[in-house]
Amino acid sequence: MAQLSTFDKAVQDTLPALIQYVPVVDRVHGDHHPEFHDVRGLFDSIHQKTKAAYPAKPDLIEEFAQLREVTNNYTIPNDVCETFEAVYEMLKRLNSSYYE
Repeated sequence: MAQLSTFDKAVQDTLPALIQYVPVVDRVHGDHHPEFHDVRGLFDSIHQKTKAAYPAKPDLIEEFAQLREVTNNYTIPNDVCETFEAVYEMLKRLNSSYYE
């Protein structure tokens, strides 16, 4: 059996939770953190491109560049819940694994 790439492993480990958490965080925190609406849109693009490209590696350079900008390099705001924090940590892991 072939060994998973670092990115494939990160996708496998984080995507199910991100699919569940991102819409909830957007609904709960979107009013106070409107930038999360952009995060959700970028995540949706990452998810779709990853599914469409499988098993090849998708071209996500632009999405990750925009995510780093929108999130200020995944800086977690002080007034958010643990789920919001977990989403940023998982997106950061996807981002870093993409370039390994």
